[in-house]
Amino acid sequence: MTKDSSIRAVVFDFGNVICKFDNELFLRSLLSHTDKGFRELKEAIYASDLPRRYETGLVSSENFYREAVRLGNLSIPMEGFFRAFTDIFTPIPSTSALIMELKGKYKVGLLSNTNEWHYEHFFKSVEVFPQFDSVTLSFDVKEMKPGEGIYRDALGKLGVLPDECVYVDDIEEYAEGARRVGMKGIRYTSHDSLVASLRALGVSV
Repeated sequence: MTKDSSIRAVVFDFGNVICKFDNELFLRSLLSHTDKGFRELKEAIYASDLPRRYETGLVSSENFYREAVRLGNLSIPMEGFFRAFTDIFTPIPSTSALIMELKGKYKVGLLSNTNEWHYEHFFKSVEVFPQFDSVTLSFDVKEMKPGEGIYRDALGKLGVLPDECVYVDDIEEYAEGARRVGMKGIRYTSHDSLVASLRALGVSV
């Protein structure tokens, strides 16, 4: 990475960057509501195309629940299902503090492969959420990372050129997707390495 003082915006992924998440917590909470074992239940739901269709906005939350119940042979009311579905996140305080530090000096954005329920019932409740100048979500734009369109949606909302924007993601494939459209892509591995990478790009932090 070369130093570039023309950066105007920093965009963050959500999962494992702003908050850790563990889908296995969700699955384990369902085990008392099915005759399937853990591995069988995980394969039934997550090896199907249902999560991807939900995260690209092709099925509603209600239909996601209904299909998951069918696939997992579950007997659980929708309220209990979605309570378990949402209870998988753990905040990463250092990232929130970084976003607060960047705010005001740079535009800050959120760009995430996610679904309607997680966004409406968890993302929006995170303390740092009001700091975002733009929010780009796969279920809303009907495209998931590393598709080009989801990055361009974020750039358009922020009103910046690709080379004026840094994107941070824990998955290298998605950081590379940002690079392909001309953004600066950083793979998140730790807070210290993220700060060092941002400084190498000329970001004041």
